Amino acid sequence: MLDGLIVALSLSALPWLGAAAFLAGTVYGFAGFGAALVFMPISVALIAPAMAVAAFALTALIALVTVVPRAWGAVDKPGLGQMLLGTMLGFPLGIWALRVWDGALIRLAVSAVVLLTLAVLVAGWRMAARPRPAARLGVGAATGLIGGATGVTGPVVILFNLGAGAPAAQTRANTLVFLTLCSGLLLGQLWLQGLLPPQAIWLGIVLMVPYGLGNWIGQALFNPRAEMLYRRVAYAIIAGSALVGLPIWT
Repeated sequence: MLDGLIVALSLSALPWLGAAAFLAGTVYGFAGFGAALVFMPISVALIAPAMAVAAFALTALIALVTVVPRAWGAVDKPGLGQMLLGTMLGFPLGIWALRVWDGALIRLAVSAVVLLTLAVLVAGWRMAARPRPAARLGVGAATGLIGGATGVTGPVVILFNLGAGAPAAQTRANTLVFLTLCSGLLLGQLWLQGLLPPQAIWLGIVLMVPYGLGNWIGQALFNPRAEMLYRRVAYAIIAGSALVGLPIWT
């Protein structure tokens, strides 16, 4: 098992992965979304996509300590449970795609998903589906499918929650808690399909430090009255990350 730690610490890309994790954690802390949108495009340009997905799924669980406790009281618990159930239905097929698709295709898919999500957010489009059980199950299933294949679990649920009409603090809490719990579910599915090697586990643990630090800083910066400012900053960071991850640079 310690061999996995040695492999993780010897990665030449580790400083860049740590910086990406810190940036992703900061965005997540103040915006309540965007961590995978920031981290995944950068990481899949540096290491194998399957390893990046597995490592970040573990790293993201530090939010259970850093930001979830403060957000938990504002969460719509029944709606959360329905979306998590849908996610479990979508993960197996998405992870199968991650396992069998070519790495360059996954990298392109990650950047494409991120850039498309960003374009939709900037344009102000929101999902028209009402927050009913069937809609939540569908959003969860789509999240599992896309997230399993690319590690980017946020796009569908972000658009859904932003269109639900809830106050900013509740929207942030619903999205943040759902995405964090998705990471735990994703880990189990990755293990079942043989995509959770020791080096990915250790890399995820190592990256918890910069990611958790970013969470605390981002949460300290959050102010519901400055919601639009936070979103604009998050959008700019996400755009830069997606452009860096495009497979045109290597």
